Amino acid sequence: MKKISFIHAADLHLDSPMVGLRHLPANIFTRVKESTFTALKKVTAAAIERQVEFVIIAGDIYDGEDRSLRAQARFRQEMEKLNKEKIPVYMIHGNHDHLNGSWVHLDMPENVHIFSSKTETKVLQTKSGAVVHFYGFSYGTRHVFERKIDEYRKLDGADYHIGILHGNESSGKEHDNYAPFTVKDLIEKDFNYWALGHIHKRAELSYAPPIIYPGNIQGRNKKETGEKGFYYVTYTDSDPILEFIEASDIIWEEVTVNAETVDSFDALFRLCQSAIQSVRKEHKGTILCLRLKHTRLTDVREQRSISGELLELLLEDERDEESFVWTTDLKLEEVVTIDKEKLKTEANFYGELFETIQQYDQTEQALASLYEHHLGRKYLPHLLEAEKDEIVEKAEKLLIELLYQA
Repeated sequence: MKKISFIHAADLHLDSPMVGLRHLPANIFTRVKESTFTALKKVTAAAIERQVEFVIIAGDIYDGEDRSLRAQARFRQEMEKLNKEKIPVYMIHGNHDHLNGSWVHLDMPENVHIFSSKTETKVLQTKSGAVVHFYGFSYGTRHVFERKIDEYRKLDGADYHIGILHGNESSGKEHDNYAPFTVKDLIEKDFNYWALGHIHKRAELSYAPPIIYPGNIQGRNKKETGEKGFYYVTYTDSDPILEFIEASDIIWEEVTVNAETVDSFDALFRLCQSAIQSVRKEHKGTILCLRLKHTRLTDVREQRSISGELLELLLEDERDEESFVWTTDLKLEEVVTIDKEKLKTEANFYGELFETIQQYDQTEQALASLYEHHLGRKYLPHLLEAEKDEIVEKAEKLLIELLYQA
């Protein structure tokens, strides 16, 4: 077979709004907002550096059907870089940037080949003389539930046959079942490569032939954790070689800190600092969700500091870091019971309070009041005794914390 090389990317979601992050410092928020464009630049830079025969983009170039002028202009700028290098681009639009949206249109350079809403075939003769057939379609509307895969038909006369499909593998339940297919469906088409899009998590569904979800090029929320990027694919006389290249400038991470052996606020603070250092990546920003598990601080003042001042301390030195780790979410998964005996020594009132709680026999009435809303009342009869005890225990802890604040 004649040698070819190409890049396969998908789900760029350019100019994604990054919902819920406006509370970030201005410089960090600006960098987060710019991250989808930064990732796109890495795609085009890799294509130029490696002098690939073509680039494939498998849908959702833009984040919304309105396609902001900013996003179109920035995308066109990168496509023009490829055009100067005579690198063609074959792309489809997905459910997010379907063809039926309303937007002010910017023309793309001549090297960009966009599939219509009807499944079609495009032909390329590469610099090395190989003939490639591309098969695909763009979403005409946001919701495409038909089995469009049935319309993909292999045509003779090419050295390589590449399917481009923005859709959901039928066994996957995490995403909308758009343009559904099975791996068996794709293998039976007898194509050399399947360039997939729609799923934001990288997945190699098959190697013979390669059936690949590259995932999105930049994570946009806490559900899209870890490295994001695209594939560099080469075909020679041997089997295809697939190389994943990281593109994301901002990494989303979630870390659970086991604080079972920690017995002071200072020790917990140092443990959290260590966890932050473990996810710091050179020249990249990180947005972190930090979970504290099995916290054994019995002093109420220290417990209150965990939910308040600890986060402020962890963020203090991150504002001006190029390789910042910004903790946006600090959660306590488990807090051990308060040391009641110690509290009793601080004030007689606590002894009387704990005795009253211990002898309290109005739990059912209190919970009935708690669940008095018509939507919540139906759950009360189904609560287990252990669940009722847990609610009372949480109420006790909340009461003690509020007393300390007062």
